[in-house]
Amino acid sequence: MFTKETLDNGLRVITAPMDGVKSATVMIMVGAGARYETWEVNGVAHFAEHMFFKGTSKRPSALDISTVIDGVGGDFNAFTSKEYTGYYVKAASNHTDLSLDVLSDMLLNSKFDPEEIERERGVILEEMRMYMDMPTRYISNVYDSLLFGDHPLGWDVVGHTESINSISQESFKNYLKTFYSPQNIVLGIAGDITSEKARGLGEKYLGSLDTRTDNRFVPYHSKQERPVVKIAYKDTEQAHFALGYRSYPLGHRNHYISAVLSNILGGTMSSRLFIELRERRGLGYYVRCSTDEYLDSGTIVVNAGVQKDKISEAIELTLKEFEKITRESVPEEELAKAKEYLKGKIVLELEDSKEVSALYLLQETLEKEIKTPFEIMDHVDLVTADQVQSVAKELFTKQNLNLAMIGPYKDDNKFQDILESSQ
Repeated sequence: MFTKETLDNGLRVITAPMDGVKSATVMIMVGAGARYETWEVNGVAHFAEHMFFKGTSKRPSALDISTVIDGVGGDFNAFTSKEYTGYYVKAASNHTDLSLDVLSDMLLNSKFDPEEIERERGVILEEMRMYMDMPTRYISNVYDSLLFGDHPLGWDVVGHTESINSISQESFKNYLKTFYSPQNIVLGIAGDITSEKARGLGEKYLGSLDTRTDNRFVPYHSKQERPVVKIAYKDTEQAHFALGYRSYPLGHRNHYISAVLSNILGGTMSSRLFIELRERRGLGYYVRCSTDEYLDSGTIVVNAGVQKDKISEAIELTLKEFEKITRESVPEEELAKAKEYLKGKIVLELEDSKEVSALYLLQETLEKEIKTPFEIMDHVDLVTADQVQSVAKELFTKQNLNLAMIGPYKDDNKFQDILESSQ
């Protein structure tokens, strides 16, 4: 399924050959993100991700970079999160050498031209404002700030106005020197590729990289003892909430159980909360449950957008579903459906070289240990109804409960009372 090799400079290379495809995704993932930043330069990882596309010494402008990839019909993009940043090019496999040529050039030789920095600063400030006007997305920021407070995990990946306005060319140089070292980078190639070719390309384009990483890792320790509410006031026609509990970190033995639990509650259009809040009650358009896992913390959370005068009802119904699954064993048919759904999504991802690259690189970057898709599916298969109920009982306790809201509300006492009266 995959091979892992380490170059002489410490950079890891993951190769995932795929039968029957004529394309390959080249992906580079770096163990860097918002949690490693200081407040003064919060957003620098995301800002740098933008700047890597703005020109190098070899390809001086954004147009020069995009023209090369567009010229071979390729797809390229990047993403930044709390604990990692990724860059990829997906193209026909006869252009794999070119794909890594472009990616490595962007990461090693970007100019960070002061004029481009100023232009992109404005773009990012507008991106920030755009997300603030999108409650379906911004509610996650409110929830994270409630959950993690002043810890970097509670900060917005995009940054804040003061930090974005202060980030300079020197900020980027310091950031790259700190995080973009071979020991902190994983190269992955999935698709029509061999491990020999992948290693050769890694040596050719990234073998000369030789810096040392000094990560700023600030451990997180929760001190929560009671339910907490946070409201972001906004005069909206629809109210949005994120209601969740503190959960497990990456690599926890209960990871697969909590994934099944989350799916049963709100992972699909036939899940309990979707049926209860939308189909039976007509309270809102979207409702979903998901898990977020970090190196030393995690959460299981329900997000929903509902009628603003029915938000109390929606919250109470959600809490009842949390309580119900701690009290009643999940029927075998429902459990089997949730497990088959999770396995089915993995099978679909196996058809896309980009998804395959991401699957392996995320595990290697964050956990330093890789499970194959089939090993993951085997773990999902082993989950029992008793385990789901046991994990629900462990997680769904009042002292772990958090509620973030966006809407026309100024007084949180009513919502605090709802949480306090829960189990």
